[in-house]
Amino acid sequence: MMERAMGKSQTRGQDVGESTVRTCALIAFTRRGCGLACELASKLGAQEGFEGAVFTVHGPERFADDLGVQAYESLGAWTADHFGQADALLFVSATGIAVRAIAPHVRDKFSDPAVISVDEAGRFVVPLLSGHVGGANELARAVARVTGGQAVVSTATDVNKLFAVDEWAARRGFAILERPIAKQISARLLEGGAVGFASDFDLDWDVPEGVVDAGRASDVAGKAPDGGAEKTPEIGFAVSFDEACRPFERTLHLVPRIVTVGVGCRRGTDTAVLAGAIDAALSRARISPRAVALLASIDVKADELAIHDVARARGWALRFYTAEELAAVPGDFSASEFVKRTVGVDNVCERAALAGGGHLLLDKQAGNGVTVALAASM
Repeated sequence: MMERAMGKSQTRGQDVGESTVRTCALIAFTRRGCGLACELASKLGAQEGFEGAVFTVHGPERFADDLGVQAYESLGAWTADHFGQADALLFVSATGIAVRAIAPHVRDKFSDPAVISVDEAGRFVVPLLSGHVGGANELARAVARVTGGQAVVSTATDVNKLFAVDEWAARRGFAILERPIAKQISARLLEGGAVGFASDFDLDWDVPEGVVDAGRASDVAGKAPDGGAEKTPEIGFAVSFDEACRPFERTLHLVPRIVTVGVGCRRGTDTAVLAGAIDAALSRARISPRAVALLASIDVKADELAIHDVARARGWALRFYTAEELAAVPGDFSASEFVKRTVGVDNVCERAALAGGGHLLLDKQAGNGVTVALAASM
């Protein structure tokens, strides 16, 4: 599998990418609280990592017109609605109000949104839920920078200034597979032990204290890192498309979501046939379905139910390109005159996979009226 650089930015020796919070709903209950919420909504978008994020402010109906906030009917209904929709909830209120509001909805830190409370004076900002994976700790620090207050971050790795693998993975947009092992990695680091790291990609980062770089994930099998005498730790994390790689006895797999599946299909193709063809291609290339971000095809297939069904079922984004757009994609492709006469371009799946940029991981696979190709974005 080809290595690729994935970029970095750093602070305190750790990578800091784009925040996981892209939508944040703020709620306040007093005039002063609504004023602070409006200030935060206007200024947080200028904080590093939150550029482009959308912030909406909600308050009591009596303040809606005067302060320009959206009125809410009840706290319970507001919380139920936004807990399942927004990336983050920010309560400008006492912490107890926020805790009671979210209590019926809390499930687990890998799916719950970030939840934060800040007092009306902006003095103390408390991340309550999903501090690492959801980005609550990061958002709390950003709020504190705006208000001049203190982010009250209590997660153990932050308190001890240690590497947090779940936060690091979330910031890079990686899928986190074995959740219990993520907790075990944090526990090992808190105990002063070492954990392993292996990657099939050039991540271009400074490996933090306590993390042993073991090399390529697809090559490592309990070998000493860099040919040294120290044995690779039995627990660690691997950045790879391949869920089956086992560089450590206990491996946490982190899967970059950067793969585009390009498809072409016969009119009226059954959903199961299309899904099976895609799965076969992913399996052949040893690429986890969790690595897929986009399903792409030509615009004449925009009404193909099977394509929509697969994308919806797997949570993949959809993109349809015109024949002109596909024809403009540079490269040497498996051409078909029949396809060109039918849809106006000589190859659909490979060109669609590459239309957003990147490099081809698997060339055209054909069968049962379906063609599939895989590419990774740069």
